[in-house]
Amino acid sequence: MIKNINCTSIMSNVNSVFSALADESRRKILVMLSKGTMNVNEIAGKFKISRPAISKHLRILENSRLVHQRKEGRERYYSFNPKQLNAAIHWFQFYNGFWDNKLNSLKKFIESK
Repeated sequence: MIKNINCTSIMSNVNSVFSALADESRRKILVMLSKGTMNVNEIAGKFKISRPAISKHLRILENSRLVHQRKEGRERYYSFNPKQLNAAIHWFQFYNGFWDNKLNSLKKFIESK
């Protein structure tokens, strides 16, 4: 039972990360934040979309834990949390190994004919 809960939790985390990464604007925000902490206005200034739209993207990134937020007075500052990408990396590594095994089996089968 514990393994199922852990698996469900991991998959929920992976789904959250992939959903957040699915949008080009959010990926651009992560690239910007990988260079350093920025506030909402600094981020919004780099886009041709509204500040509320940027705030929505930041909420999605924050909910997926790809960014951290800290408040200083009235300003909110965001920073990138690259460790959260590990969930997606592990998912890819699992399937990479899975397909490597399947393709090696197929190769051996074809070569045996």
